[in-house]
Amino acid sequence: MSHAVAPNAFVEITPSAEVEVDRHGWRAKCLQRLVRMGLAVPRSFAVPSSAVRALAAGQTIGDGAFSRVLSEGQGLVGVRPSAPDPEWGGPKSVLNVGINDAKHKALIDTRGQAAADAIYLGFVQTYAVHVARLDPDMFSDSGPGALERALRAYRAETDEDFPQDPVRQLTEVMRSMARAWEGTTARLLRQAKGAPADAALGLVIQDMALALGPGITGSGTIQFVDSETGAPAITGRFRGQMQGSTMGEGAETLYLMRDPRGPALEEVAPEAFADLIRFGALARQRLREEMQLEFVISDGELSIIDATRVARSSRAGVRIAVSMAQDGIIPQDEAVMRVEPRALSDLLHYQVDSRKPRDIIARGVNASPGAATGRIVFTAAEAQSAQARGEACVLVRRETVPEDIRGMHASVAVLTERGGMTSHAAVIARGLGLPCIVGAGGIRIDLREGRLSVGGRVFRTGDVITIDGTRGEVLAGEAAMLQPALDDSFNTLLKWADENRDIGVRANADTPADARTARNFAAQGIGLCRTEHMFFDEARLSVMREMIFADRSEDRRSALDRLLPMQRMDFAELFSIMAGLPVCIRLFDPPLHEFLPSDREGARALAETLDLPLSDVVRRIDALSEFNPMLGMRGVRLGITMPEIYDMQARAIFEATVAVATMGATVVPEIMIPLVSARREVELVKTRIDAVAAAVRNETRADFAYRLGVMVETPRAALRAGDIAEHSAFLSFGTNDLTQMTYGLSRDDAGRFMNTYVGQGVYSEDPFHILDQEGVGELLQIGCQRARAHQPGITISVCGEHGGNPESIAFCRAAGVDYVSCSPFRVPVARLTAAQLAISERHES
Repeated sequence: MSHAVAPNAFVEITPSAEVEVDRHGWRAKCLQRLVRMGLAVPRSFAVPSSAVRALAAGQTIGDGAFSRVLSEGQGLVGVRPSAPDPEWGGPKSVLNVGINDAKHKALIDTRGQAAADAIYLGFVQTYAVHVARLDPDMFSDSGPGALERALRAYRAETDEDFPQDPVRQLTEVMRSMARAWEGTTARLLRQAKGAPADAALGLVIQDMALALGPGITGSGTIQFVDSETGAPAITGRFRGQMQGSTMGEGAETLYLMRDPRGPALEEVAPEAFADLIRFGALARQRLREEMQLEFVISDGELSIIDATRVARSSRAGVRIAVSMAQDGIIPQDEAVMRVEPRALSDLLHYQVDSRKPRDIIARGVNASPGAATGRIVFTAAEAQSAQARGEACVLVRRETVPEDIRGMHASVAVLTERGGMTSHAAVIARGLGLPCIVGAGGIRIDLREGRLSVGGRVFRTGDVITIDGTRGEVLAGEAAMLQPALDDSFNTLLKWADENRDIGVRANADTPADARTARNFAAQGIGLCRTEHMFFDEARLSVMREMIFADRSEDRRSALDRLLPMQRMDFAELFSIMAGLPVCIRLFDPPLHEFLPSDREGARALAETLDLPLSDVVRRIDALSEFNPMLGMRGVRLGITMPEIYDMQARAIFEATVAVATMGATVVPEIMIPLVSARREVELVKTRIDAVAAAVRNETRADFAYRLGVMVETPRAALRAGDIAEHSAFLSFGTNDLTQMTYGLSRDDAGRFMNTYVGQGVYSEDPFHILDQEGVGELLQIGCQRARAHQPGITISVCGEHGGNPESIAFCRAAGVDYVSCSPFRVPVARLTAAQLAISERHES
């Protein structure tokens, strides 16, 4: 035997009623606030989630619960979902519950045959499809006689007449909505939006304000800001049901404000329009949010049916939050908390206009945000040629290698067939601020033919495509774009963020352009400058290759002497741009084979350049090749076995420091040793660098200071951080390589199976995208604790790509990291994230 839901389960929404968001949902609470503000809200009732769950389980509702709901007015009500969070959605609203033959006849007398038929038909169709679960095609009819046909179809399908009892109608509508909420698909959809698995639904029952009849009558919505920009603007619609002489017979959509293109609500109903403007301003002030009002005008009388938070783009969200704080409606802290950090990425780059058509040809991993249009090129040389001609190009590769950096600099976007969030292409593209899609598995690249195939379509060199790195979509042709939105609101929000955060934010920057971007985004210095990227310029690459082919130390030093002034100029420019802010320079890191050609044609060209037999060149390339170069002769190992390289770089750094100092800028360069795993490595490198510093001081008769530190990217370095810290001014965790070595995974290849692993729960997240707190994070914590135990004042930072990830920043801050460093275009995200963490902690304490 089923139990009845308590008759007092329905709470009339009055100013003093006990309506709670957790029990009755956000819509019920919002309506109560509108009632308290004195707005003309139709009589409404809140149904708690406990009653809704009981209905879903098959319980009934005592007749007493409906006595107040259906006894007044015209006896017609609407039922709307009221979840605790509006983002979680809910079943579709059902209007005009309670209509039956008797009420239909009464409506004919008061509203006319057409209006009465429209109300009854709409409810029959909704009830048949969503409550009785009948075939929608049988109830899609319209026009003369449609009501009778719908009633006959219902009778034919159910073997009974359409329900005439309003109580039964309301009960079944509510039960249907309750069960729709409990369905598997609905549950998974809202869980994807952050709802807990046991999220409950409340319902709102509201008297219908019928938008039908004589005089000025209709329904509409109005909002007071532009959803795309956040600028003040009255937008919306009004569907008028005008049967008087003013507008002519029939329904017509009106503009809201006076408009030369046609009649407007402001003209035909000035009092109602003025009330809407006043209600909107009041709602903004009292609800502390930009709201969209849903309203009905019935014979000139205005009713507010509902109010919802205005839908907004990322750029509009920033402007709205800042505007409300500047107007004193919310405090600055709350404005900072209202903006999702990742949303800032949308403001930093061009974006594809989502309101315009999109010809999507492929999808991949959205590795670097923004959008750009260009002609397809398949090699770095083609990209440089296109740039020289002034043509925008998109570099398309199976996967990028260090040699492709020149081509990436010359391109407006990058597309690769393979790779993941921390593959070479992804990391470099984010650093350069280039839109990038990696792991686009559906594409096939034929480099020999210069052809990109996807599905049945073929694109060749020179064809135009658009890369939407924000959504991970490849579009054919040129797409409509939205400009970046680095306006006053953006800068104001981040200024407020900086006033709150308690962890530093630097940028990873390898070039002067990177450094300028970092300064523009108010980075507090450079946390990682990868010097090897400076050697891929054509002129420098040839000298670098000469050094690699030198057999003796003196010959290597001779070649490096030619690179010295180039490096000195690089560092001097970085120091000048950063204007006294710290610059952390990582000494040469990659294995030498990365600077050599990988095919026979390239080897032949190199042999000609070096005036060597092809066989000697091939032999040298083979000698430098390694089974696993990630674990081979690179980083500090190269610096110890070929110390001339680090000697040259240290001299370039110190000479640049002296040169910049003569121009009035004080620089304390930070020199970082990569891939350390033992204290003795630090001792050996430190001895040589100290010697170079002494020599430069003697030669220039200038004094300068510098800081020497270590990049912690091997598990052993994290475990032995106490020993290593004794000779280090700072430790910087390179979490990209630390993740690779901890997992035994290549970040360039992991994308091939990572989705499967995450999907099957092997890993909860891609560890190259979000820091693995249980494994890699534990090594980071151990390293921090042991380093500070030996040297309490040591500076500790994170300079891997995780440094720009909000979840990872929270972990780093809790671990006691002094600053994070990330790609320049992720600096604003990190600044806002750090501020929100500090504000949240302050409010919790």
